[in-house]
Amino acid sequence: MTTLAERHERFYALHQSGCFVIPNPWDIGSARMMAAAGAVALATTSAGFAFTLGRPDMGRVTREEALKHAEDLVRATPLPVSGDFENGFADAPDEVAETIRLAAGVGLSGCSIEDTQMVEGNPAYGFDLAVERIRAAADAARSLGQPFILCARADGVMNGVYDLDEAIRRIQAFEKAGADLVYVPVPPGADELRRVVQSVSKPVNALAAGPLRQLTVPQFAEMGVRRISLGSTIARVTHAAIAEQMEAIVKDGSFVKLSAAISGDRVNAMLDEGADEA
Repeated sequence: MTTLAERHERFYALHQSGCFVIPNPWDIGSARMMAAAGAVALATTSAGFAFTLGRPDMGRVTREEALKHAEDLVRATPLPVSGDFENGFADAPDEVAETIRLAAGVGLSGCSIEDTQMVEGNPAYGFDLAVERIRAAADAARSLGQPFILCARADGVMNGVYDLDEAIRRIQAFEKAGADLVYVPVPPGADELRRVVQSVSKPVNALAAGPLRQLTVPQFAEMGVRRISLGSTIARVTHAAIAEQMEAIVKDGSFVKLSAAISGDRVNAMLDEGADEA
């Protein structure tokens, strides 16, 4: 049985060199299937989890719900898990720090904190407050007595509330504040992602979405990206299958598309394999 300490060390080591993909399961079953398919680490998806609760994305999940869900995923496989914890479920720096301590308490090996508020339009926190929130989170992470990868996100480019120059200004400040990993989701293209990577000395996370979906893992690695996340994309691919299948059944009265289903035996095998030690 892999101990939590061993998982934390493994997760830390993954961020020190090379480039790896961290997929985002939304329940125990998807976590085990991803582990069986060869994932080396997992991260929660706030959107994907919200969908399982029948809720829209963005700020509809409580901290307590997110922590319980994260704990379930930690127990599901022997892999290290990072938490997608939106804005830390708080505005105040000391409350964000408490979220970090609670995250470690349920066995997470890291988590990400965004710089935008979970309200309509996702306005960004002011620069100084955004940095103070990451500084408080980093201080809490360093006090844990274990490796814990704090990912500081500058989400304003994705949300359309500031430009790439401001995103870079923020991640450079987050780096100085103690973040272990920085992240600018969905820059306009590969050239802009390269700019992000070159602007900091800490490892960079990239999201395989938008124009960056056309890149391969070796191409991300060549740019210097350390970690590639998938966000809610696989969850939404699954939901696309639900929508497509139901449209064919309800509107066309056809069951032909059901032939694309994976076999139950294969699912069973992957669930068993994903729960076992690698």
